[in-house]
Amino acid sequence: MNRLFGSKNTAPKPTLQGAIGNVEGHIETLDVKLSKLNAELTSHQQRLSKMRDGPGKTAIRQKALRLLQRRKQLEAQKCQLEQQSFNMEQADLMTTSLKNTMTTVDAMKTTNKTLKQQYGKIDVDKIERMQDEMAELMEAGNEIQESLGRAYDVPEEVDEDELDAELEALGEEVEFEGMGGESEPSFMRDEVPSFVDEPPLAEGKGQLREAAG
Repeated sequence: MNRLFGSKNTAPKPTLQGAIGNVEGHIETLDVKLSKLNAELTSHQQRLSKMRDGPGKTAIRQKALRLLQRRKQLEAQKCQLEQQSFNMEQADLMTTSLKNTMTTVDAMKTTNKTLKQQYGKIDVDKIERMQDEMAELMEAGNEIQESLGRAYDVPEEVDEDELDAELEALGEEVEFEGMGGESEPSFMRDEVPSFVDEPPLAEGKGQLREAAG
């Protein structure tokens, strides 16, 4: 069957990068040939400058003309190949840019689809209601804090005259204690009310007076 219809071509398809590489290789080969031609032309020029007119000089001039024509042909080929290489590089850049653009577009499509799936499940009304509930709870919490922080009834403010009187009384009490007076506070002392004629007797003295009577 292969003899009748031919075998299937399994060779890899040429790529733009491969074509650019081949052209660059041809350009390098032409550069080598041009270098040799330039070297030969320089050698002929030096010989011609030292020779007199005659058949030998004419032969060298003819050879130099052929080398010059060959160099022009090679330079023209090199110019064409360089233009081809430049065009292929531009095409490669456009291809790469197009691939990047398509990749970006595909990524944007995928992202857009994902966003639609995610945000499509979110109920905006529920979020707004939740925000309202949170605001109400915060307001209630503030009211509770204000209520707990409310001050209870406190004594009325003391004026300066009363303050001076209290300080003076405290000063006198301290001076009295310093002079050897009683060290216990005034509210713990046994003071006799003004309506009692005699102070109460101690418990031991009262028992002795009853026995004597």
